[in-house]
Amino acid sequence: MLYADDLVVLTETEDDLIKRLNRWKDFVENRGMRVNMNKTKLMINGERQKVMQKAVRWRCGVCGIGVGNNSIQCTSCQKWVHRRCSGIKCSMYKVMKTFICRGCMIPVTGTGRVSVDIGVNANLELVDKFCYLGDMLSADGDADAAVENRI
Repeated sequence: MLYADDLVVLTETEDDLIKRLNRWKDFVENRGMRVNMNKTKLMINGERQKVMQKAVRWRCGVCGIGVGNNSIQCTSCQKWVHRRCSGIKCSMYKVMKTFICRGCMIPVTGTGRVSVDIGVNANLELVDKFCYLGDMLSADGDADAAVENRI
């Protein structure tokens, strides 16, 4: 097989999702194929939209994973952001008084996040709807987007 498309991975928790995606990515790459993580999307749907996060004291305003000492606070929303999620290339000290996170600069989904960091230098875009096998799926579970897409 030289090309694969339209794969869905379903899990109950974000940690399980990250483990399964990384295991799948390793499996595929060990067989000589390549995964385009830029085209890979993530959607949290149903009641889990708001509860699919681990309990941590301070959550990254971008990826939602707990932050440690290598982070910076957004001057707009006051959320802490990992250095790797901030996009800052220079000293964080130089920009700490004016830093605005991607969550405040880009419209976000209902979870308040725009991406999920799955490690291995990959951030998956968090979307509230996407087209799967010709049908429009939405995070809220309704069929409006699918109907509109077909009309």
